[in-house]
Amino acid sequence: MAHHTINSAYSRLVGRLNRFPQGAPPSELLFKILKMLFSEKEAELVSLLPIRPFGAKTASRAWKVDLANARKVLEELAARAILLDVEDRDGESIYMLPPPMAGFFEFSLMRVREDLDQKVLSELFYEYFECGGRFHQSLFTRGETQLGRTFVHEPALSYENALHVLDYERATEVIKNASHRGISLCYCRHKMMHRDRACSAPMEICMTFNDSAASLIKHRFARPVEVAEGLDLLQLAYENRLVQFGDNVRERVNFICNCCGCCCEAMIAARRFAILHPVHTTNFIPVVDETQCVGCGKCVTTCPVEAMVLVSSNDPHRPKMKKAKLNEDVCLGCGLCVRACTKGNILLKTRPKRVITPLDGTHRVVVMAIERGQLQDLIFDNRVLWSHRALAGVLGVILKLPPIKQTLARQQVKSRYLEALINRWG
Repeated sequence: MAHHTINSAYSRLVGRLNRFPQGAPPSELLFKILKMLFSEKEAELVSLLPIRPFGAKTASRAWKVDLANARKVLEELAARAILLDVEDRDGESIYMLPPPMAGFFEFSLMRVREDLDQKVLSELFYEYFECGGRFHQSLFTRGETQLGRTFVHEPALSYENALHVLDYERATEVIKNASHRGISLCYCRHKMMHRDRACSAPMEICMTFNDSAASLIKHRFARPVEVAEGLDLLQLAYENRLVQFGDNVRERVNFICNCCGCCCEAMIAARRFAILHPVHTTNFIPVVDETQCVGCGKCVTTCPVEAMVLVSSNDPHRPKMKKAKLNEDVCLGCGLCVRACTKGNILLKTRPKRVITPLDGTHRVVVMAIERGQLQDLIFDNRVLWSHRALAGVLGVILKLPPIKQTLARQQVKSRYLEALINRWG
C-alpha cells in the first residue's frame, strides 16, 4: 500500500510537470530522480500548485492549510531551488514552479551540496537523458518554437555585421542590462564530472539573470557578480570556444549557458536531432572562402554540432588536398569557426531570413503550448484558477499571433470567450 501511495504522489507530480510545454517523459528513471529531489509529501503538495506564478494564499487554498504553514513549506522548497521566489511591488513573495529543464533539474547540480548524493543523481540524469533520447526529443524537438537560442560569438562580427545585430542578440547586452546577474556551476559539466567524463572547459560559468538570478542568489545557488565580472567570464567562454545558448526571448532573459560540444545537453540535442532544429540559430551563417581554404580542419574540430566537414578540394594537382564545407541545415551560426580559422578564410554573413524570437517568457510559453497542443493547460487549471492579470497576459499574446496559430488556439481551448476575442480583435 505504501509503495502504491508513493507512486501515486510522484505520478501526480509528473502529470503536473508535463503541463509545461517542456515537460519530462515518464519512466522509472524519472521517478528515481524525483524521489531524490522531493519527499513523498512534497511531491503531493507540488502536484497541487499552478504552473504559473502564484502567492502563498494560492498555495494555502490549494493545500487546505493555514497561511503560516503554507509560507513555511514554500520557503523550504525555494531554499532548495525546487521553487523560484521573487518579491512583487508590495514586497510579497511570488513563487513559481520551474519546469524540469531549464529548471530544477539543473539547479540541483549548480552548486556542490551535502544534502544530495550528486554522483548518484548525475548517473540518473545521464541515464534518463540518454535512454533512447526521449527526453531530448520531448524537450528540444516538439513544435517550431524551442526553449533556447544561440547567441552570436561577438568577436567574430565584422563592422558591417555589427550594424545589423540587435541588442537582444548580444550576450554582452544581456549581461549589461540585467537587474541581477548570478554565476553557478555548469550543470552539464558538473554532471559529467561525476562520471569522470567532464572536459577541461571552465565549470563555474553558468549565467542566470533577472528574477531567476535573484532567487538563486538569495538561496546561494548562484553568486552575484557585477557587469565587469560577467563580461570577463563571457570573454573566458569565448577563449574556450564555448557556445552561448540562452533563453529564447528578447526581453528579460533568464539564462545563458556557455556550452561545450561534448557535455552540454543543448549541443548534444542539436547534433542528435539536427534536422528538427532543436536550437534556434543566430541570424548569421559562416561562409568559407573555398579558394583560400587550406583544409587544416580547425573549424571542423571546433564546431560543437558537427556542421563543418572536410571534403576533397578536387584539385588534380593535389589529390589529397581538403577544404572545409558547411552544412547550413545544421549550423547554429554561433561563429566559433570564424575564430578558429587563423587564416581568416571564414566570415559571417547575414541569413536571408531573420529568425523570429519571442518577446518574453509569456509569449514563448504560449506559442510553445499552442504548437504542442497544451494551451488549455495554461488557461485552465484543474486545481487553481489563474488571476485575471495572468489570464489577460496569455490572451494578449494569443490575439497578436498570426491567424494560423490563433486557429490552433481556438481549436485547443474551444472557448466561446476566446472565440469572441479572436473574432473581434484578431
